[in-house]
Amino acid sequence: MFKKKKQVSAPSPQRSLIAHFQPKSPISEQYRTLRTNIQFSNVDGEMRSLMVTSSKPGEGKSTTVANLAVVFAQQGKRVLLVDADLRKPTVHYTFRLENHIGLTNVLTKQTSWRSAIHSSDIDNLSVLTSGPIPPNPAELLASSFMKELLEELYSQFDVVLFDTPPILAVTDAQIIANLCDGSVLVTHSGQTPIEAAQKSKELLQAAKGKLLGVVLNQRKQEEGQYYYYYGTK
Repeated sequence: MFKKKKQVSAPSPQRSLIAHFQPKSPISEQYRTLRTNIQFSNVDGEMRSLMVTSSKPGEGKSTTVANLAVVFAQQGKRVLLVDADLRKPTVHYTFRLENHIGLTNVLTKQTSWRSAIHSSDIDNLSVLTSGPIPPNPAELLASSFMKELLEELYSQFDVVLFDTPPILAVTDAQIIANLCDGSVLVTHSGQTPIEAAQKSKELLQAAKGKLLGVVLNQRKQEEGQYYYYYGTK
């Protein structure tokens, strides 16, 4: 659908994109379960856009949203993964793509979204990388053009997924949450303080974002317990 962009050398994505490289693994099955739960959470209509965030760095939000994008694409949906973490973007590393042009260029009207989108090696999955890191990420994301952009993307894609910065660090995630049909909060078992998770929930609610649920990441399997691990960043 979109012209394939030149790829660059990057660390192997095989561990991050386990739903693609190991689709029959128990971890991949958990991502499919998460996909199903998300789809059933919106009984009033189709889930068109979803934001994934965490309370702090290193909790696995970027890996979670990347694998969610994969399993939605495996379902035959036209999927766009947008790297809206305009401070410490990682999606281009995961998919081994260039990041010279991306979301920031689109929001500043330097290029069209059609020109900025990359095809991936995964059928039905396209990627809009962050582009150059701007001096004013929150202002760009809160612009009226961001809303217009999302509406245009709906005409081309069935599902638009956003990777955002940790919600306790900056306001960016709250801004995107207000635009999306739903939000998912990723937490790290044994490391995310309860107070941090609660504060993250409050911030999402204050932004009038629809919190669909929480991913408990890195929970170790116990004997006789169903495999419950989502992978890390």
